[in-house]
Amino acid sequence: MAIVLSEHAASPVDILRVVKMLLVHDLVEIDAGDTFAFDQAAVLAQREREAKAADRIFGLLPSDTADEFRAAWEEFESGETPEARFAKSMDCLGGGVLPNSRHQGGCWRESDAPVERVKDINRPIEASTPRLWEYAEGLIDAAEQGGFIRGLTEGDA
Repeated sequence: MAIVLSEHAASPVDILRVVKMLLVHDLVEIDAGDTFAFDQAAVLAQREREAKAADRIFGLLPSDTADEFRAAWEEFESGETPEARFAKSMDCLGGGVLPNSRHQGGCWRESDAPVERVKDINRPIEASTPRLWEYAEGLIDAAEQGGFIRGLTEGDA
């Protein structure tokens, strides 16, 4: 998906670096266990779990490969380069917005997340690919209109 959508990045990106970051990020996430974005306790412990997983996985590799993969993982996590921002947007789009919008709200509905929380979690898309954010936001709004995400209530403010 990142390769196909890279033309929509707000800044030019090195797509090979983007793909490497996404793959290394997913390896660490598989080992650490995916963190449910609407579980506040899990989100608070996420960095520590993933750092331990990264240490374990990269520790199995020859040092030059470990250094290369660690750098790619750290770059993704920091989100400071155009490539990292684009990779994060692809992670949000492919891992959250698209599947949830296609499955009647999916975990958005199950977690009873308010629409603004869903948008906040997926804002990395807006930061790196404004044109894709318009599309993603439209899918989120359609899910709200379809009753699959709730609107804000007084308790959410």
